[in-house]
Amino acid sequence: MKALITRKVGMTSTIAEDGVVQAVTLLSTSPCVITQVKTTDTDGYTAVQLGFEEQKAHRVAKPQQGHFAKAGIAVEAMPKVLREFRVAEITEDLKVGETISPEVFSVGDVVHVTGTSKGKGWAGTIKRHNFHRQRKTHGGKGNTRQPGSIGSMYPQHILKGKKMAGQMGHEQVTVQNLKVALVDMELGVIGVTGAVPGPRKSIVILKGAN
Repeated sequence: MKALITRKVGMTSTIAEDGVVQAVTLLSTSPCVITQVKTTDTDGYTAVQLGFEEQKAHRVAKPQQGHFAKAGIAVEAMPKVLREFRVAEITEDLKVGETISPEVFSVGDVVHVTGTSKGKGWAGTIKRHNFHRQRKTHGGKGNTRQPGSIGSMYPQHILKGKKMAGQMGHEQVTVQNLKVALVDMELGVIGVTGAVPGPRKSIVILKGAN
């Protein structure tokens, strides 16, 4: 299974032998432990739950402690982040307590990257939907950044999906078909070409495209 939970480090650039400079996003990685395996017989679908990073035992809730105890995970090594990955079938190497190493990815692999975009708070229509402002001169309205008419005589209510002001950002975003540019096992870093959604230190899901 080609899947990992990572944490975003930041961006840098690489220079190829022909002199081409390429933007690369660095992702901090470590082996992910399998905490649960779901099957069609017991859960109705096949999936693998992975744990990432470690945290102190007193920070883990009692139900999660019992969940990790079933997986045979030591108290001092309980994972901090849990994510579930759907798989077509459960193979022999996908067993509870086993780990998935970053070595499953190599340079040139095509991956899908999922993260939570930066939150922009409550934004107006100009920032959120690229609306134009109204004119400021020649009898223009006092507030030139308001959206203007949002309804009409019929149907006498605002239609769903109308572009208006609202919460901007802080959404799950998946960028598909990025390439792995570098894999450094000593530093525990995987480099992915292009930009990855989310701020620094945010959780990023890395999955193989195939």
